[in-house]
Amino acid sequence: MINTAIVILNWNGKEFLEQFLPVLIKYTTEPNIEIIIADNDSKDDSIAFLDQNYSGIRQVLLDKNYGFAGGYNQALSQIEAKYYVLLNSDIEVTNNWLTPLIELMDSDSSIAACQPKIKSFHNRECYEYAGAAGGFIDKYGYPFCRGRILNVIEADKGQYDDKKDIFWATGACMVIRADLFKKEGGFDNDFFAHMEEIDLCWRLKNKGYKIVYQPESIVYHVGGGTLPNNSPYKLYLNYRNNLFLLYKNLPKGKLLPILIFRLILDGISAIMFILKLSGRRFMSVLKAHIHFYRSLKSLKRKRKILLSNSSVDEHKEIYSRSIVLSYFLGKKRVFNKLKLKD
Repeated sequence: MINTAIVILNWNGKEFLEQFLPVLIKYTTEPNIEIIIADNDSKDDSIAFLDQNYSGIRQVLLDKNYGFAGGYNQALSQIEAKYYVLLNSDIEVTNNWLTPLIELMDSDSSIAACQPKIKSFHNRECYEYAGAAGGFIDKYGYPFCRGRILNVIEADKGQYDDKKDIFWATGACMVIRADLFKKEGGFDNDFFAHMEEIDLCWRLKNKGYKIVYQPESIVYHVGGGTLPNNSPYKLYLNYRNNLFLLYKNLPKGKLLPILIFRLILDGISAIMFILKLSGRRFMSVLKAHIHFYRSLKSLKRKRKILLSNSSVDEHKEIYSRSIVLSYFLGKKRVFNKLKLKD
């Protein structure tokens, strides 16, 4: 069995493979490591490109597009390793990017997963939206990061150069223990894409494991490579999956009040889209809620199983207030101005 499997889930990403795969090979020199491309039934020339230029790299070919969650679940079930490195095809790694992550995992068996510092490929002095210096959520389920609150992205000035326990590690570049990934059932296939890594990290933290940010490793992320940030479908996934996330993982006593308040906030958001004459975005929110209500039976079953296996229900990495209100009313637009529990 290999120590580390670096698995890139590709879907119509030939251009990214052309650009970033050579860099990954150049800067991945540690022993007992394998780079694997898992393909979500791409319709571009990704596979032909790999066959012609990287025939020595193992491929896991899937029969359809299973999304991020299902695609990784399908691929990783066929790969044996101690650690999985989930790596987006639009990530540019740097020299010595992997060793600090693996050494961190080796140092503490209670660490289930970790992530590097994620910086912007297009604005290299700044953090990148999807992960930045480690993920957190507020009490209502809104995700944010050290280095990125809502759409405010900080420049990297060394302010987040400390290793730190975080709430979630980004799926753009995540190292996770393979045995825990499989024991937890991997990602939730029903998420398809977006926030499935938050759900998995929450489940792991509820069992007492840690998720950690390792700033000694740096990668650069293009972002929005598969779904543009302004995509109505992406908006739908984010709204729907956030409700899935809360319903599955909130502890007893907190589910109903938080979910009701969150539904009110989503309603306000939908009204704002109407006022801005953004009918497609309004429909994205509406469809997300309809799908959530239709999924309640399945969600109840999942929640029952998860609660019966959870040992921890309070996490200091959950911001005890609303990040939205703190941003707009409190003018707290960088992470270091927030007050999280020690």
